[in-house]
Amino acid sequence: MATDSSLSDRLFAVDLDDDSSPLFRYTFYGTTLLILLISLFPFYYLLMLALSAPGDTTSAGLLPAGFDPTSFIGAFQAVPFHLYMRNSLIIATGVTAFVLVFASLAGYTFGRMEFRGKRPLFLLLISISYFPGATFIVGLFKLLTGNVTVLGVSSPNLFNSPAAVGLPLTALSLPFAILLLTTFYGQIPDGLEDAARVTGTTRIGALYRIIAPLSAPGFVTAGILTFITAYNEFFFSQLMTTGSPQNWSPIVWGLLRYQTEVSVRYDLMAAASLIGVVPVALIVLLAQRKIVSGLTSGSIKG
Repeated sequence: MATDSSLSDRLFAVDLDDDSSPLFRYTFYGTTLLILLISLFPFYYLLMLALSAPGDTTSAGLLPAGFDPTSFIGAFQAVPFHLYMRNSLIIATGVTAFVLVFASLAGYTFGRMEFRGKRPLFLLLISISYFPGATFIVGLFKLLTGNVTVLGVSSPNLFNSPAAVGLPLTALSLPFAILLLTTFYGQIPDGLEDAARVTGTTRIGALYRIIAPLSAPGFVTAGILTFITAYNEFFFSQLMTTGSPQNWSPIVWGLLRYQTEVSVRYDLMAAASLIGVVPVALIVLLAQRKIVSGLTSGSIKG
């Protein structure tokens, strides 16, 4: 696993100085520019809206209508947006922690142990990721609001709690994390684990002292992708929370609060959207090499 970074570098290295392939160079630059425009233009337009003067946002185009950067402060004055961000960060962090712990255990089981029914069970587990979240609406709502009784014991009422949002997200994020970590854990030589166990280390100890550190790109990739999914979540929070920041409503609820019955503050909504992107953008920028290495190494070697 020490060569994962160099492997990904070789895969994505492009010899753009080769004079014998000008068509390739033009195609590469053109495609890259198009992807950048498609990816970054929405953020640029949000910035133009955020810098436009209140009431003139409908006139904003490639340049702002006026110039009023106070919307980045007004976004917190009109709505307690920082509380919505806090809720999303806490829920996303909790979901990521649970997913990594359980995915590590399951990935170790499927990647390094042999038992009867292993392949069918693994395929059944992975198939959960193919079901959209809407499939589980009725059952989850009844279960998480205390309306399911088994042997005289009712399920807990988790409405307006972080668990009501975090538990479904954890269940839906686990299959991909398990698939990714199973691929990485299965690549670790048995001799390394055997050497650790000879010294008295248990399987759990070997997992977190030997296997997981050697699979760091996959571990980091699973964690970041899970965090991003949970941070951007709105479907289950709309179902299980009332929209109040005190009731653990996430960031998307906060964005909707800039819309009232009589007006929509697009400048504040755009400013809040850009502020809300900052935590995820920082995480991706800091760990981009691990993400690329994790995805390419897992797919190639697996």
